[in-house]
Amino acid sequence: MTTPSGVFAGQTVMRAEGFLVSDMGGDKVMMNVATGKYYNLGQTGGRIWELLSEPSSLEGLVDSLCSEYEIDREVCERQVTSFLSQLTEQGLIQTRSDEA
Repeated sequence: MTTPSGVFAGQTVMRAEGFLVSDMGGDKVMMNVATGKYYNLGQTGGRIWELLSEPSSLEGLVDSLCSEYEIDREVCERQVTSFLSQLTEQGLIQTRSDEA
């Protein structure tokens, strides 16, 4: 059985380009410049977006979040994987393989 993180294992995650981002009441809100579509990432999603100011691995994101929030590592990994999958589907992030 594959773990949820299998999708992002061995991958570097990075922001896609073409989005304006703003803080609104503690939430991160984004707009796709090309389509005019808006996204509300919320507070934790906004924190993940901030962490992605530099390309990162799933493990790096989970490490950072576990040190900042009181959350079980396995739960955090599942939730971050789910969130990253949603961002990927919307074209908000890109991944590249870490393998040479």
